[in-house]
Amino acid sequence: MDLDAYTEAHRSDWERLDELSRTPRLTGTQSDELITRYQGAAAQLSAIKTTAGSTAVGDRLSVLLSRVRLRFTGASGNALSQLPRFFLLQLPAALYRLRWLTLAVTAATVLIALAFGVWASQDPRVLANLGSESDLSSLAHDQFVSYYSENPAASFAGRVWTNNAWIAAQCIAFGITGVWVPYVVLQNAQNLGITGAVMFAYDKGDVFFLFIAPHGQLEMTCIFVAAAAGLRIFWSWIAPGRRTRLDSIAHEGRSLITVVVGLIIALFMSGIVEGFVTPWPLQEQINPTLGWTIKIGIGTLALAAFLTYMLVVGRRASREGETGDLDAFESGATTLTAA
Repeated sequence: MDLDAYTEAHRSDWERLDELSRTPRLTGTQSDELITRYQGAAAQLSAIKTTAGSTAVGDRLSVLLSRVRLRFTGASGNALSQLPRFFLLQLPAALYRLRWLTLAVTAATVLIALAFGVWASQDPRVLANLGSESDLSSLAHDQFVSYYSENPAASFAGRVWTNNAWIAAQCIAFGITGVWVPYVVLQNAQNLGITGAVMFAYDKGDVFFLFIAPHGQLEMTCIFVAAAAGLRIFWSWIAPGRRTRLDSIAHEGRSLITVVVGLIIALFMSGIVEGFVTPWPLQEQINPTLGWTIKIGIGTLALAAFLTYMLVVGRRASREGETGDLDAFESGATTLTAA
């Protein structure tokens, strides 16, 4: 295909399509023309990609077609009709694609946290540099536990939710830099290891794990998933494959932006657990062992539900060909135009 000649032959058609897509109000005739020209341009884009691969002309035409699709799919009378597909296919499929990277981030965090914890525990000078004896003792015996109950449960849950959701969103948004995600992973692992070392130094290791376990299972998993999403976007820039780097990043970005929505919901649940379950004096009201078992069990059930959604529902959605791409409405548009 002579791409220049092909572009010149269809330039007026594409310019007219662009003009119609920007017209605020379309008449019935113009609407019919918009759909007809959209179908023609979609076929032309397919021809360009088949013969010439990824090109600047094809990218511009793809953007134009995306804008046109919004004219007759974005203003649907019932936007809620898209929610079942989003939650049953797009979101779990996007999460499922991150399963191995999530496992890698989890393993890295555990190893780094253990390394910092062992280092701080075996070298008294490290703990001495963290604060005075009275400060560290206050942290281990009072501040660590009171942190979860010094504020009203609802406001505390809201605060930790927004903070964690912001961290997750940053991992995905700035993942392309290749620096932000390792920085977040290192910081979280370091804080976890150092805090654990301080608690163990004052014989409060059991308190450390008991107060982290209820909410931490789901909360940390969400951060691991966000870090994995950021790393995947970075890798799409480093190794774009047959796509251009811009096209590769755009494709991964559309797929993984769905992850932000899912993590916001999951982190809201972990925030509820952290605000209401972790500080709940259940162990004081009944047998201490049973009380902590119930609280940790609630956190474990929350994590199990998330992993089931990510791995089981996500695997099923992936097998059906779903990628999690928010821009994958071509089949819906074809059905509409055929009607």
